[in-house]
Amino acid sequence: MSGTRAPGARGIRSYVLRQGRTTPSQQRALDELFPRFGICFAERFLDFGETFARTAPVILEIGSGMGETTAQIAAAHPETDYIAIEVHGPGVGSLLKQIEALGLTNLRVIRHDAKEVLEHMISDGALAGLHLFFPDPWPKKRHHKRRLVQPPFAALAARKLAPGGYFHAATDWPEYAEQIDGVFSSSSLFAKREPRHRPITKFERRGVGLGHPVRDLLFLRRQE
Repeated sequence: MSGTRAPGARGIRSYVLRQGRTTPSQQRALDELFPRFGICFAERFLDFGETFARTAPVILEIGSGMGETTAQIAAAHPETDYIAIEVHGPGVGSLLKQIEALGLTNLRVIRHDAKEVLEHMISDGALAGLHLFFPDPWPKKRHHKRRLVQPPFAALAARKLAPGGYFHAATDWPEYAEQIDGVFSSSSLFAKREPRHRPITKFERRGVGLGHPVRDLLFLRRQE
């Protein structure tokens, strides 16, 4: 893909790169729109003021999928800036198209592994919020080690969130919801709160139709 570095192959990944079909319009977006709305992975911290040409709170979303919810949230909150992380080409292309169609100036996309982006591109205490909506639940027990939310991830999130910043997760897999709850509840750096509103995703709507229970979890970064 033009202007991007492909996700690396180091360590245990919380995703699998599936060979989904990229439509011609998505490929055009990858080729033509990523230079405008994308951020290439690099091992240096982003200057948000330079990225968005203003000073505003920044929220990072891990796994934006096809981008419908991400674009809705950014359009509804023009006072806030958003960075979406997604590794799958069709999803990145789809979100880029929506950024252009909606004329969004407060949303950028990175195509890379989320943990590496957080570690190498986000300064400590820089984020106002982290979104993780419907991550891969890795349901088989032998694959649980691939789940993104583990104690080291909570520690990383605590480093990158500003005091009072939030982590908002949603999943339709009850056992994973319990794991997320347990990991963040056991951290002295977070306080559990009532979840805030978010748009319903297409994935979620399908899951609800199949009887899958959806659970949202919200944790605030404590003042130290």
